Amino acid sequence: MIRPIILLVFAWLCGSMCPGAQAEDQPQPSPRSGLEILFQSAQQSVVKLYGAGGMKGLESYQSGIAIGDGNTILTSWSTVLDVEKVRVVTHDGRRLDAEVIGVDPECELALLKLENSKLPGFQLDPALEARPGQRVFSITNLFGIAAGNEACSYQKGVVMAIANLQSKFSGLRSVYRGKVIVVDVMTNNPGAAGGALIDLQGRLVGLVGKELRDQQSGIWINYSIPVDVLVASVQRIQSGKTRNANTATLAKNPHKTADLGLVLIPNVIPKTPAFVDQVRSDSLAQKSGVLPNDLILMINDQRIDSQKSLQQVLLGIERSDSFQILLQRGTELIRTQVRP
Repeated sequence: MIRPIILLVFAWLCGSMCPGAQAEDQPQPSPRSGLEILFQSAQQSVVKLYGAGGMKGLESYQSGIAIGDGNTILTSWSTVLDVEKVRVVTHDGRRLDAEVIGVDPECELALLKLENSKLPGFQLDPALEARPGQRVFSITNLFGIAAGNEACSYQKGVVMAIANLQSKFSGLRSVYRGKVIVVDVMTNNPGAAGGALIDLQGRLVGLVGKELRDQQSGIWINYSIPVDVLVASVQRIQSGKTRNANTATLAKNPHKTADLGLVLIPNVIPKTPAFVDQVRSDSLAQKSGVLPNDLILMINDQRIDSQKSLQQVLLGIERSDSFQILLQRGTELIRTQVRP
């Protein structure tokens, strides 16, 4: 009777003292899949943006991507950016302030600048084209689910087509009318605009666009702006084609909104848009084709992001000089010349 007991004690001692035997009894963590590694790497270049909004139909958040050295953020141009400083939340929960350095109204894209972000940036390769039937993934902060160091949302899909919005979808109410990547998954949700569309190697193939619905068919279009369009847009912005308001040089006798015949909506918030409420009859603005409900986007090559910046830009233009104005009228962009 003693021998079985001794054997049991010996077995217990071996199991508790031998590292190999103990390791076999404990559950081993399963190795990460290739997709998990891919997402963990790619999401480090996707950020959550917070700014203006909060009212009905106007979200105060969206997504963005770090490009190049990581200190530049590419995103969709929207009312979220109508603040002095845009709050950027990184993948590891850091909260940084960014400044809008330029916009491209025709592509509805904007560039933001960070200082020492330490973010890995996507490389914009214009030769990297998405193909119909290709498997892709979107990484975005749709619905504002991630507010700190939580992971962004991932959606998998397939490229359905490479199409032109203007020619393929006639019922769309969109300022951007160029080439898009159409996917078969609901990527264009609130907060997703400005997120990344990547391939199976984690390379950026597109930037997720805004919510878009075909008014004639009632169908929501899920699209991204392809990387070759992004490259051209970023180059235009960085070359200074769209600069912020600069009042370094003041005119002796500058233009004023009242003299132009423009009546703007009440200026009640720090960045009230330069939205035209009325145009006085027989005024310079009326003769230049400006209409009520127009939104002033640019004067010459300077961005107008508020009524304050509009006044600043006009202070640098002599009343005897003409200038070009870019207006948004519904979903159209109108360029006109104001000639004194």
